[in-house]
Amino acid sequence: MRLLRRSWAGLMHHQQRRLLVTTSNGGREEQQQQQQHKWSSPGSRTEQMIYAAFWAGGLTLGYHWLTHRSHHVLLEEQKEDEQEALARLWHVTLRKELPTYKAKQVEQHNCPENRIWVTYGLGVYDVTDFAENHPGGDKILMAAGSAIDPFWAIYQQHNTLEVLELLEGFRIGNLEGELVATVDDELGSPWSQEPQRHALLKPASKRPFNAEPPIGLLAEQFYTPNELFYVRNHLPVPVISAEDYELEIDGGEGQEKTLSLAGIKALPKHSVTAAIMCGGNRRSEMTKVKAVKGLSWGAGAVGNAKWSGARLCDVLRAQGVQPDESKHVIFEGADLDPTSHPYGASIPLAKALDPRGDVILAYEMNDETLSRDHGYPIRVIVPGTVGARNVKWLTRIVVADRESDSHWQQNDYKGFSPSTDWDTVDFSKSDAIQAMPVTSAICAPQSGARVKVDEDDGEEGGKYITVKGYAWSGGGRKIVRVDLTNDEGASWHVAELEQEDIPDGRHYGWSLWTARLPVSEEQRKAGDVEIWAKAVDSAYNVQPEKFEHIWNLRGVLANAYHKVKVKIV
Repeated sequence: MRLLRRSWAGLMHHQQRRLLVTTSNGGREEQQQQQQHKWSSPGSRTEQMIYAAFWAGGLTLGYHWLTHRSHHVLLEEQKEDEQEALARLWHVTLRKELPTYKAKQVEQHNCPENRIWVTYGLGVYDVTDFAENHPGGDKILMAAGSAIDPFWAIYQQHNTLEVLELLEGFRIGNLEGELVATVDDELGSPWSQEPQRHALLKPASKRPFNAEPPIGLLAEQFYTPNELFYVRNHLPVPVISAEDYELEIDGGEGQEKTLSLAGIKALPKHSVTAAIMCGGNRRSEMTKVKAVKGLSWGAGAVGNAKWSGARLCDVLRAQGVQPDESKHVIFEGADLDPTSHPYGASIPLAKALDPRGDVILAYEMNDETLSRDHGYPIRVIVPGTVGARNVKWLTRIVVADRESDSHWQQNDYKGFSPSTDWDTVDFSKSDAIQAMPVTSAICAPQSGARVKVDEDDGEEGGKYITVKGYAWSGGGRKIVRVDLTNDEGASWHVAELEQEDIPDGRHYGWSLWTARLPVSEEQRKAGDVEIWAKAVDSAYNVQPEKFEHIWNLRGVLANAYHKVKVKIV
């Protein structure tokens, strides 16, 4: 049919062109043609009939050839469409000859060493060999141990007969479905009103919901999209209406006040770019040294956003709060534990009152209203500080002579010596984490990926691989350098930085970086290359080389060199 349309379009184009030429020449071309053509018998009716029959026959033959050819093409296209439609049903079809696997079994196969399994609909697929021999294998690793459905919903080019046939060839089983709703989903359960989450977020736990985006997506945008920003919840997500929301503020010495959401929005609006990082980011790497207690976060428990709201220093000063180096500001959220105690944390009053501290009562994230998972309607943003102090669903602020007595301030989010174990630990002897240490991570390529070597077009020539990632340091310290090596430190290469032009001390956003690492002939022949990354901040703090030197029983502050081993194509 497409061939017929093209032929018909070509014929019409020819006729239109002929008409235009004839008209523009005032009929001269047609007259010349008539003069050049002379009938053997001028005015012969028979000859004119033969001539007309010749052209009619030619058009008829041409029409039959075109329609036959088009019909053949149409049948072929219909056949392909039918096959493709059938192929699109394969992943939702139970194959009884194959075994059935639980989601937890699939999750264990999330790296080349354990085999790379993915799910698509009801199908379970072992794509290890495909990923290892494909230059785009690093993208496949984003879905390792989980579903590729959300990726294919975005990248529609995969929905072709060829790709679907290829995928089905890797099928090894069926995914066990949940046939009965769990008690957590019943009406009245604290989990029954959890918000919807983006399908690309990889859960570290489902209740409470904690998840990070695929690491390969983090370095693609300076501001992390709201729906792909990592989620860290300690308790069920509360349901709060804008009309009923109230924020209690106790400035001490009887200075109490209650603000509505409208009242907070009526205050001068301030914006700050700040990265928020979970204290357990990269814990999964530390666990490889020795087991720790905590969620097994990768390097994606971090995000960078523009936060907007009222400055806390303005609110506290309006309450008559005066500077005092010994005092603290306690934050409490609306999320409650089974004993009805709220999530709580605190920061030094000096940080809260400092205009350069940029602590805000945020109601917007990247110029959009906060989502429920990120603290709607109000969340305190404490730039440069561990994510645990950025309390969501904020309902109460108290200026006090002491830190918060909450579990998460007193018995969690603290660092210890590598020699401290659970038999000897004393949480009261360690300070609560506030500003985070300098860190960086390689986002692309990912571990196990096959990386293409590019030619350098510059004067020096040579071959290189491109590496991308993020770097950040707490306390407002600016990232001044990111160093990379692919020869275990024999030579180092400095990355190019993408960051805000903000004075040091208020550099709360992360820095994205890109580096081109030279690849030697020996490395190409060897095949495997390990890339190391380390960041340096404005105080010349640098990441430690090994996790063995900073291991701690809670797996926090995991900021050793980030190391990724890849295969060179």
